[in-house]
Amino acid sequence: MMRVSLLGSTGSIGTSTLDVLAGLPERFEVECLSAGSNIDLLCDQVKRFRPKRVCVGEEYAKEAGERNELKGLELLHGPDGLIALATDSRVDLVINGLVAGAGLRPTLAAVEAGRDVAIANKETLVVAGHLVTELAARNGVRLIPLDSELTPLWQNLQGVSPQQVTRIVLSASGGPFFDMSLDEMARATPEEALRHPTWRMGPKITIDSATLMNKGFEVIESRWFLGLDIEQIDVVIHRQSIVHCLVEFLDGSLTAHLSHPDMRLPIQQALTHPERLPTPVPSLDLVSTGSLSFHAPDLERFPCLALAYEVCREGGTAAAVLNAANEIGVYAFLAGRIGFLDVPDVVRRTLDAHVNASGANLDAVFEADRWGREKAREIVAGLNR
Repeated sequence: MMRVSLLGSTGSIGTSTLDVLAGLPERFEVECLSAGSNIDLLCDQVKRFRPKRVCVGEEYAKEAGERNELKGLELLHGPDGLIALATDSRVDLVINGLVAGAGLRPTLAAVEAGRDVAIANKETLVVAGHLVTELAARNGVRLIPLDSELTPLWQNLQGVSPQQVTRIVLSASGGPFFDMSLDEMARATPEEALRHPTWRMGPKITIDSATLMNKGFEVIESRWFLGLDIEQIDVVIHRQSIVHCLVEFLDGSLTAHLSHPDMRLPIQQALTHPERLPTPVPSLDLVSTGSLSFHAPDLERFPCLALAYEVCREGGTAAAVLNAANEIGVYAFLAGRIGFLDVPDVVRRTLDAHVNASGANLDAVFEADRWGREKAREIVAGLNR
């Protein structure tokens, strides 16, 4: 029986993960759950899975403390509470489904405590991939990607010599604005940007998918999870979201991973590796699926992908600034303060103002994150005038 601490249980990754865990009760026991603000859903999850500890957002601690469903549990709150759940001595595996930059410190704490970590929080490896992977290696900890593209890549490349792999290819749906002109994209509303054609996700990652920054984050993640050179990682636009990734080998052959776009499959693959077990995800009917199309990404209309490649090549603290500025830009767009095309502009202008440092320690990474957020807010304020 594997005991699990799930961070971000009420988000899209968290709810899908709990669906998977519910289907494998003989293998997994939920010890800890954390939620930000959705106390009602957290209470439902507590009744169903009966964890011993829960954590909520700082400002929701009073509301949570008054709920009968949470009486008798150890109730924690805020960043310190997340770290407590990530380092719980009863836990075998920490699943990080947190949103944005909130996931880094709990991941580092879990690894330092010797806990294996399944990471759906892309920003963790984007911001500090070199530090997290080095710490995991020193502590003998497994880092498991929890993602529709990276999980099957990670699973299928186990035992394969890196020298045999020429490149990997990540697929992107292209988001809701694939066919739009720059003028149309400039007028796009948050409501339009949140209409992802194939996936149902939280607002932050949905906007990242619309700008292709999400795919840029996956490029950087692949660099750290798979130990590949940046030039070995390609991206194609695949509107049907059926082919999730491909691997090209030295002999020129390619293998592809195909499935319905359902996060429960990669989550179960990650949690039960190396076994493959039945899932509730339906089998793929290739005949009814029909044609599959692939396109090169348009980096003029979607510059965030190019920016991600750029900072990955540059190294140092640039990736921390990329993530910080993007987070500020995305939330400013969702709040109606800036336009859709202003998001990559905020990121580019923040990066242009940044003096890159080595990023060899956490202090440098956190300082770059702080500076990037402050600079991006300044740029957003200027766009509002």
